[in-house]
Amino acid sequence: MENAIPFFFHLAVLVFSVVIHEVAHGYAALMLGDHTAEREGRLTLNPIPHIDPFGSILLPAIGFFLGGIIFGWAKPVPYNPYNLRNQKWGPAIVGTAGPAANVALALVFGLLVRFLPEMAGVLPAGFAFNFIIIASTIALLNLGLACFNLLPIPPLDGSKVLIALLPYPWRWIETALQQYGFILLIMFIFFFSGFLSPLIFFLFRLLTGTPTLF
Repeated sequence: MENAIPFFFHLAVLVFSVVIHEVAHGYAALMLGDHTAEREGRLTLNPIPHIDPFGSILLPAIGFFLGGIIFGWAKPVPYNPYNLRNQKWGPAIVGTAGPAANVALALVFGLLVRFLPEMAGVLPAGFAFNFIIIASTIALLNLGLACFNLLPIPPLDGSKVLIALLPYPWRWIETALQQYGFILLIMFIFFFSGFLSPLIFFLFRLLTGTPTLF
């Protein structure tokens, strides 16, 4: 029971972050001419249409109780790449919009962690410390989401960037990745995700100026 409150707090932060991530995909597609997400009601901050039982709840629970970095995802926002005005770079732009939103959240809350202690003397007692804990969690989880989603493994967003960068003679890599992507992703999550942790914590320390999460 003593882990229940921290778990639900981390889960709430994660769900909030993956919803922002998916909505960013949808708005990027909309700006490029595709209205699929808008028509299907996915351009909303209401988490219910976005929650994926495995990616939004079960996988984060496994990561939390195993003591690792919490990863997760929401249901992908649908879009039709053939509706995008830029056929070559459009999918990559839509793909990077989600991680970019997570980076933006990490920057905002990470910089608050860095500079809020300087204002602690004019804030209510205990407010600064509690807020720093919350902001640190948001910054760390969003850095984790950004790094995780930029991996070049389908269906993660990094694969769309990789495919856009591939010269035409190498497009067979796209077919191979799409065929085996989910298997590669599961293998990475359970066997290699620990390799991301040093990078995520390095970025967290660089951003916030604090050595560890409280």
